[in-house]
Parts: sequence; C-alpha cells; structure tokens
Amino acid sequence: MEFTLLIVIIVLALIFDYINGFHDAANAIATVVATKVLTPFQAVLWAAFFNFLAYWVFGLGVANTVAKTADASEINLVVILAGVVAAIIWNLITWWQGIPSSSSHTLIGGFAGAAIAHAIAIHGFSDYTVIEKGVEHTKHWYNIVSWYKEGKDGGMPSGVVIIIAFIVLAPLLGAIISYFISIWLLNASKKSILPKLFTILLMILTILFIYYQMVPFEKIEKPRFESHFWSVVFESHNIKWFLVAFILLSISTFALFFSSLNLHKADSVLKKMQLLSSAAFSLGHGGNDSQKVMGIIAAAVAVYIHTSGVDIMTLPHWLQVILPDDDKGIKGVMPNWIPLACYTAIAIGTLSGGWKIVKTMGSKITKVTSFEGVAAETAGALTLYFTEHFKIPVSTTHTITGSIIGVGLTKRISAVRWGVTVSLLWAWVLTIPVSGLLAAITYYVLRIFFN
Repeated sequence: MEFTLLIVIIVLALIFDYINGFHDAANAIATVVATKVLTPFQAVLWAAFFNFLAYWVFGLGVANTVAKTADASEINLVVILAGVVAAIIWNLITWWQGIPSSSSHTLIGGFAGAAIAHAIAIHGFSDYTVIEKGVEHTKHWYNIVSWYKEGKDGGMPSGVVIIIAFIVLAPLLGAIISYFISIWLLNASKKSILPKLFTILLMILTILFIYYQMVPFEKIEKPRFESHFWSVVFESHNIKWFLVAFILLSISTFALFFSSLNLHKADSVLKKMQLLSSAAFSLGHGGNDSQKVMGIIAAAVAVYIHTSGVDIMTLPHWLQVILPDDDKGIKGVMPNWIPLACYTAIAIGTLSGGWKIVKTMGSKITKVTSFEGVAAETAGALTLYFTEHFKIPVSTTHTITGSIIGVGLTKRISAVRWGVTVSLLWAWVLTIPVSGLLAAITYYVLRIFFN
C-alpha cells in the first residue's frame, strides 16, 4: 500500500511540475511577446528549450532545501500527498483567474500546512518527547516544520522563515537590479565618457568575480572529460557563472556602443538581446522551479524508507535517493531519471502556454519595450542565479514582476499600474497560508481513507 502511495506521489509531483510550467510560462515569455520579438508559439518553444537545458547547469541545492521543509522522520506519505494535491488545486485556481502567484510558495505552503496538520492530529497542541541518538528531546507540535536553521560556517540560513522573507526580498532584488540596469543603459545612450568608464570598470570586476568563483579541475568530483580545460568549462557550477559573465559582458558591450547607434538600430539590437535575456531567465526558471519537485520526490522516498523500515539498498535502483546532510557529512544521491523527468515535465508545461498570465505580466503591470524587456529579464535571471547559489527556493513569478516594476519606475512612478500590482501582492501574501490551509483540510480528508 505504501509503495503504491509513493508512486502516486511521484506521478502527482510531476503533474504539478507540468502545471508549474504552463502557470509560470509567462515569467520568461511575457516581455518577448509584448514587444513582438517572438510570436507566442515561438516564445514558448524558446522558453521550453532553455527550461530543459537547465538540467545540465544547476545543482540540487534548492531541491535539498525543499525536501527538508518538514522533518522526514515525523511525517508520513499522506502528508506529502496532501501537500502536492493542495498545491495543484491552488495553482489551477490562480491560473484560471490569471493571477501570477508563486508555484514555489504554493508547494512550500502545502507541504508545511499538511505537516502541521499531521503533528496536531498525532500530538495535539501539547509537547511530546522524541529520542534522537539515544537522547530524549522535548518538541512542540510546530517543530515538525523546519522554520529556521543557521547557515553552516556563517553561510546563508535556511528554513521556511527565509523562504517567506524572500516573498519580499526576491521582487525587491529584481526591482533594484532592473532599475540600476535601466539607469546604466539610459546614461550609456548619452555621448559622455563617464558611463563608458563605468562600463569598462564593471566588465573588469565581472571577469575578476567569475574567475574567483570557478571550481578548478582538482576540486571537480566527477570530471566529464579527460581534458582539464573542457572539464572545467562544462562543470555545472562553472557553467552558471559563465552564463552570468556572458550576460553582463554582452550588455556591457552594447552599453559601450549604445551612444553611437540611432534609435532604429538600437531597438533592433535590443530585440536580439531580448532573446539572450529571456533564455537566461528561462534557464533560471527551469533550474529553480524543477528542483522544488525533485525535493518533494526525494522527501517522499525518505519518508517511505523511514515508515516502511526497508533498507534503501533493497529498493529498486531508480528509487535509491539519499538526502544530503552537511552536519553528518552525507552527500546526496539523486538518480538521473528524477531531475530528467522534472525538467522534461516543466518544459512540456511551458510549451502548453498559460496565456491568461502572459497578458497580466506583459501589459497590465506597465508598458514594456525591448529596452525594458532586456533590463527586466536580465535582472530576473541574475536574481535567480544568485538565490539558487545560496540554495534559496524563490518565486520566479515574484522575481520577474519586481523586475518589471523596477524598469517601470525609471520612467515615472505612475508608469506602474499600482492597482494591478497591489492585487498581485495580496495573491503573494495569501499563497502560503491558503495553500497551507488547503493542504491541512486535504490531509484530514485523506487521513480518513489512509488511517
């Protein structure tokens, strides 16, 4: 029975990933459609391709964070099933209403809400005792969710509180970065020496930063090639930073020559650059959002092993998932089919469109030109790459919305349609609690049948 439930969860998780694809398709394609750089069909093909390409670029840090939303030793498969079902329901409701809510926070809220409902059902609102490594610990019912955990060696902390904080921080970062990219390019369009000096300095700093971020051949665990050079170039961690460098250096090169281009030529170049910026954002979207589903699948396998008491080595090879644990020095194991299936599902979902949300993102927040499209998508991509580096599951929806608002602010405050924006903010704020409540109700219903 439990094994069947595990398979059902994996199938539903991939269905959620597919829904996530068409729900969030607007994130990457809204601006290229709004500026008529690509037709809607061309745009979804473009985005889907780079969603899938993310398989070779990103690691599994975000997947690990999501998998540890709740304590796997204290929940069962019904908890995860309820979380995924609730996430699917909320995603479909918001898609139908054309609201660009966060699929990421829907999944986190659903997982956490179902876990809390389980803790209350088992322990009530009173404290309870657990034995860990032969030592008794007193816990509260709400401790079942990993709310906050300090970062190792002064690194980035993790937990649901950090994810909630990035409901505000992700769009804010996107807005700030897109605002400064817009100001930079606007000044670069003037025949002045100072913007060019600033651009050259930025190019030098970018090269130095990327150089120090590279993983040398000696530290690569599994080199892909015998050649040291190609192994370093195609190391997934390095590919991500090469992309960051390529994006920044491409825009910098354009900025150096911007002032010498006429309006028609500049717009033509910007439309070509939008292909680059939308591709970069689609990569970030695929890498960030697909990992969340990987995390749910990994958590489901971990829970199955704990509740059934089976030895992981007796499981079929394709189910031998091990969650990484930095404290114990355990490295994670993820069979290749899981990331491959997740990236495929989100890419197919993206191909399915999601035109209701495209309209909201591409025209209702602010009028978007090629100039603003490049700034917004570049800012969104950079935000996603850096948050993925710190293993923080953020909302691609929130990120690109904040980036579009940022470019709108460079024109004037009234250029942003704040009525639409406030409605979106309410959807963002409500996503985690509503998903959590839906998951709790779903859990209690499922518990009747799977008790």
